Amino acid sequence: MTRIGREFKPTADPKIAGKKLRLKLESLPESDMPAIEGSMVAVGRSFAIVVSRFNAFITERLLLSAVDGLVRSGATKDDIDVVRVPGAFEIPLAARKLAETGKYDAVICIGCLLRGDTAHYDVIVNEVTRGIGQSAQETGVPHAFGVLTCENLEQAIDRAGLKMGNKGFEAALAAVEMASLKDAIGARASVGSGQQSGGGRLSSAVGEQQIPRSARNDKSNLRNDKADLRNGKSKKKLRGAKTKRK
Repeated sequence: MTRIGREFKPTADPKIAGKKLRLKLESLPESDMPAIEGSMVAVGRSFAIVVSRFNAFITERLLLSAVDGLVRSGATKDDIDVVRVPGAFEIPLAARKLAETGKYDAVICIGCLLRGDTAHYDVIVNEVTRGIGQSAQETGVPHAFGVLTCENLEQAIDRAGLKMGNKGFEAALAAVEMASLKDAIGARASVGSGQQSGGGRLSSAVGEQQIPRSARNDKSNLRNDKADLRNGKSKKKLRGAKTKRK
């Protein structure tokens, strides 16, 4: 392990074995630009969890951790609704129906897909991913992707609470942050539009005060001048015709 400001003895290379090397890792640069970010507070928000029964040995572990993540973030169990579907293919439809109700701040999708001997795995993975993403984009409700797509059962177990963490817990935290971020972006957009519209009205009023009334509506004044010129020519022609008759 390489630690900042620590000495260590490398043993892999015999040429430098026994020599002390000192390495210093630089930290990532921090940006001075302000950014809109979501908070990890779920107090007062409502969440829906869509979980598939297929591969329940994995999905139930993901569900428990997702609920735990929401509760740790401040949500109550009364704010969480769990909807069960037969398999991962049915998750997008249930998630869309829940999002269209307008009752939930975010929807968490939980499932588990394991590769088999046929192309069925690839077809389902593509449709589930596309359906969840499309539902989030068209409804405007954040959807957290907690569907495992693993090559074998061992990979799924590792991601359901063992050495790779728990993807259900991570999906819950993503849902909390995105629900907060959506509100933050909406509030920022409403403030910006109000300032822009107010500034537009102000600049219009100032412009009217600065421009003399005689100089306004140049196009309309030009049209009036042309009309007067045509009327003058027609009057002259009429007088000329009367003199010829006499």
